[in-house]
Amino acid sequence: MEEGAVPLVGGPGAAVSSGLEAGNFLPPTIFDAVTPGMTIAREEIFGPVLCAMSFRTPEEALALANDSDYGLLAGVWTRDLSVALRMARGLEAGMVSVNEYPVTFPQTPFGGFKQSGLGFEQGSRALEFYTRQKNVSVNFAPARPSKG
Repeated sequence: MEEGAVPLVGGPGAAVSSGLEAGNFLPPTIFDAVTPGMTIAREEIFGPVLCAMSFRTPEEALALANDSDYGLLAGVWTRDLSVALRMARGLEAGMVSVNEYPVTFPQTPFGGFKQSGLGFEQGSRALEFYTRQKNVSVNFAPARPSKG
């Protein structure tokens, strides 16, 4: 808010249970008037926060979304399937949800691109992260005596 973002819903002052007053809590919050250079647009926020930014074309939206050091999750809301697929292909994010809240399943990868995470969890790709491959070749034929 110090940089000019305007809270439309929510904001500071979440009601918390007794004993949790020292924590950092924020109710679900929507910020408007967010610009690309603002901290709230540049940092990876783990909380119920949505930053509204204006754009005129899908290409401009794609450029805004990808102009970040992070890429965990992106959401696309559109009625145009071709735009949705073009955005999903172009977004530099490990997970993309189209017209829905993010859905994950144990058999699908969970992880991000860029500075978001250290790889993927869940799914078969997670096994690669936790394993080391090695090729061992063994000849079980008896050794031949050398001539000479």
